[in-house]
Amino acid sequence: MITRRTLAGAALALGLFGGAAHADEAWKAQYPELTLAVIPAENASGTTDRYAPLTEYLTKSLGVPVKLRVANDYAAVIEGQRAGNIQIAFYGPASFARAVLTGVKIDPIVNQKHETGVSGYYSVIYVKADSPYKTIEDLKGKNLALVDPNSTSGNQAPRFFLKRAGYEVDKFFGKTVFAGSHENAVLALTQGTADAAANLWNSETDTMVTRMAAKGLLKNADGTPMKQSDFRVVFKSDFLPEGPFAMLDSLPADLKAKLRAAFEELQAKDKTAFDRLSDGKDKGLTPVTMKDYQPIIDMLKFNDEQRRKS
Repeated sequence: MITRRTLAGAALALGLFGGAAHADEAWKAQYPELTLAVIPAENASGTTDRYAPLTEYLTKSLGVPVKLRVANDYAAVIEGQRAGNIQIAFYGPASFARAVLTGVKIDPIVNQKHETGVSGYYSVIYVKADSPYKTIEDLKGKNLALVDPNSTSGNQAPRFFLKRAGYEVDKFFGKTVFAGSHENAVLALTQGTADAAANLWNSETDTMVTRMAAKGLLKNADGTPMKQSDFRVVFKSDFLPEGPFAMLDSLPADLKAKLRAAFEELQAKDKTAFDRLSDGKDKGLTPVTMKDYQPIIDMLKFNDEQRRKS
């Protein structure tokens, strides 16, 4: 029997669901398409292969197309978010901190938990194992390949931790060059255009060298494949928080909630896309807040002050 109470309940339900649907459609009308931008750790094709499954997952989860943009440099991601053209981005911790310090209004969402069980990594300085260089001191006056001004492991962390150890990068090394990506910095070392290279190091079995070796990108002069043991670490930083996926603070609240949920559920709902981000090495995604990056923000402030003094 249909009663007034039944009709009232049905009307209330329709109102609730209709309101939710209306809110959902409201942000979709404002953002019929979203862009995920990624800093250039690898070459463009490698980055596309790694992140394309994630954009497909986000497209399904959000109900609007999510397009991947592989940036030419770290600054392009920062400026794209400043302009509002990039709604979602993957940053290194220093590029995220630089965005915050220069007034970009963004919220961190999650970062990656590595096979070591922690959501972070280290900056290292590599030399070739067959080189005469055993310590940082041996590299005085030699050439160092850095990555990008806004790279954490490839510039900001080496400057900070080497300064603390008594070595000022721009004065200690004979020449420093920005290679443009983590891969290019390693290639500069293997090809002999640099004596040392700054780079990221997650664990003994997960470094930029191991990833490049797995893709066949590292060769000895005789054409034989190179491996991790062909490189020597002569300097290692303190622990650094892993860089975050971040979204514009100005996005509608409903969309931000959906983005947080999509990232937090990625491993459970699309393990293939999750595993592709790290070649199956990462163990999960960790929700993060601005507080997690305050040490990196402080590190950039220190480096900026040192640069102004020099």
